[in-house]
Amino acid sequence: MISLRRFRNRRESTFVNHFILILLVLFAIGPIVVLLFNSVKNNAEIGRNPLGFPESIHLENFGEAWEKGQFGKTMGNSVILVVNTVLLELVLGGMAAYSLARKQPPGTNVVMFYMLVVSTIPIWLYLVPLFFTWRTLNLLNTRLGLILIYVALNAPFSIFLLRSYLLGLSVDFEDAARVDGANEIQVLTRIVLPLTWPGFLTVGLIVGLGVWSEFQIALIFVQEPDMFPMTTSFFKFSDRFSRDWALTSAGATMMILPVLLMFLVLQRRFIEGLSQGGVKI
Repeated sequence: MISLRRFRNRRESTFVNHFILILLVLFAIGPIVVLLFNSVKNNAEIGRNPLGFPESIHLENFGEAWEKGQFGKTMGNSVILVVNTVLLELVLGGMAAYSLARKQPPGTNVVMFYMLVVSTIPIWLYLVPLFFTWRTLNLLNTRLGLILIYVALNAPFSIFLLRSYLLGLSVDFEDAARVDGANEIQVLTRIVLPLTWPGFLTVGLIVGLGVWSEFQIALIFVQEPDMFPMTTSFFKFSDRFSRDWALTSAGATMMILPVLLMFLVLQRRFIEGLSQGGVKI
């Protein structure tokens, strides 16, 4: 009798948990599904049926939005920003994390605490002096200016996560490589990188998604349309075609689809990297 009562209580508890999880999934996926549906409707159908399945498929919305929004050029700008930021973040963050985890220079804990504190300060507190500094250095309206800002903003997270991986690895393989005559660069590239690649993949994915979706910094530091990333160009596009819901939905779909597919493909490695790289100070 007691075991039957426990089974019922457990089943009720499981039902409540599943119900809450289903609501959260619907809350997260519902807007994306509606956006996809509206991207293949015409404006009249969106007005009649904004939330339901499309009655007919209008794929020409994507071609028209791509041409009018000049998303080919701005998507190329976003790809350049993402690729260069991720590469610099992995190289510089990886070397900094390796130095802090293995060499333990004097003041390592102070440096880690400093990065932890600085990472909590919003960029808006020093945005004005940063803007004037970038103007003095002629870095406004340049991809390099945005890349430097993105690298600096993501550096604390990258170093923390990669250092956590290194602290959890045994140094036996590295010592064996040094005994065989390997220098520090060879140890880092041939021993450490193959063992910590899930951490590097996680950092690259998080930084890449953040740079792709970043909007406000790009809006402030870039005013030339030819230098716009995709988020800024979509903002201008949606303001121009604010009443054409079919075109704006198609443009938004093209903006989020690449990162959505990338996350779905790499989600297992992403979760593995976060779970194995618990932050250690």
